[in-house]
Amino acid sequence: MKRYHVPQFIEIEDKIFGPFTFKQFVYAIGGFAVAFIFWVFLPRFLAVLFGVLVITFSLGLAFYKINNRPFMDVALSATGYFTKSRLYLWRKTEKKEAVLKKTSSSMQITESDLPRVSRGKLHDLAWSLDVQEKFKK
Repeated sequence: MKRYHVPQFIEIEDKIFGPFTFKQFVYAIGGFAVAFIFWVFLPRFLAVLFGVLVITFSLGLAFYKINNRPFMDVALSATGYFTKSRLYLWRKTEKKEAVLKKTSSSMQITESDLPRVSRGKLHDLAWSLDVQEKFKK
């Protein structure tokens, strides 16, 4: 008998750069690189302002999770929600009590309204009921 190795923990990413995964490393380094570019080309006040925002966002992408989902997935979902068009449909439904009153007043069952049960289904149902009675005793 052959035994096959089944991979486990496939949803956990490998740590490549010390304690960081590849995605975490790229997000963090990318954020710091953009902040450095701001530092070089913008006035100091704007560079600090935009740099803090970019670094915060990149570290959020790298490490922050919402309901065990990466922040990147949540950010993409939110962006899609706000940019795509939405169609709202409203259908008026009658209240259940009104529907029940209508059906109870006109409740005349004919033989054609009853479901047809074949001999095989009836036999299976009877057998399952007999089995359940034996287990209950």
